[in-house]
Amino acid sequence: MKILVTGGTVFVSKFMAEYFADRGNDVYVLNRNTKPQLPNVKLIECDRKQINGRLKSLRFDVVIDVTSYTAEDINALLDDLVSFESFIMISSSAVYPETLKMPFKESDKCGKNKFWGDYGTNKIAAENVLLKRVPTDYIIRPPYLYGEYNNIYREAFVFDCAERNAPFYLPKDGSAPLQFFHVEDLCRFVDMLIRTKPTRNIFNVGNPIVTVKEWVECCYAAVGNTSAFINVTDEIEQRNYFPFYDYPYALDVTAQNELMLKLLPLEKGLKRAYRWYKENKSAVKPKNYFDFIERNFK
Repeated sequence: MKILVTGGTVFVSKFMAEYFADRGNDVYVLNRNTKPQLPNVKLIECDRKQINGRLKSLRFDVVIDVTSYTAEDINALLDDLVSFESFIMISSSAVYPETLKMPFKESDKCGKNKFWGDYGTNKIAAENVLLKRVPTDYIIRPPYLYGEYNNIYREAFVFDCAERNAPFYLPKDGSAPLQFFHVEDLCRFVDMLIRTKPTRNIFNVGNPIVTVKEWVECCYAAVGNTSAFINVTDEIEQRNYFPFYDYPYALDVTAQNELMLKLLPLEKGLKRAYRWYKENKSAVKPKNYFDFIERNFK
């Protein structure tokens, strides 16, 4: 297939481009060429907000849009695309208001989420434009994504704690739910949509729910360590010392499971993520969680 991936140099878009290129597809990436490029893709160098005709002479079997964050992003891309068979947008579970009953279903009404703010509402606007202009194509709403190439300091923070053999400062009793999805499973699901062409357009994706404590234990285990916990019961904003909001949510992934029966278990996915992180620590920008912990908890 001839595939266009927006982005192609960081985390999800990089993994996506590499996944499809490694399987023999003719992969183009659209980015500003400010970071190293994958060796087995073709670069379309431009800002996606100013494509200026660079796509008009090209035909794609599939467009995988990983980097649309606003309605303007979708419009700019669709205005320049002349010919394609399928369009798949990677959206976000941030489109669901936190006030909805869990688990959130694809049919639930989208709206502002107080934790995600403009990020979520802009994703809603982008989805609406795509559904209006290309109503037969696909939108994927993942929870927290993880895996190789993740430049966000989430599992990497817990890996660092485990490497230091440090106790982990756990928000409250650690029972809050978290939901993850490995970036390779996201690619596999995109591949499934391309091949099976289901009639429904919007899919939640995700692994089974785990608690905060279970996730931390899995991260420590990936490093080969075990975690000792210190519960933080004070009214301290947990984003100061922990990489997620105090926001429990769960996605209904029934439709995903009907298409894709097997997922990478979280334990195996985190081991893969740690192997990559050990060799690529400079690719992840750390936050000052350790400084905050040192100043406030010790």
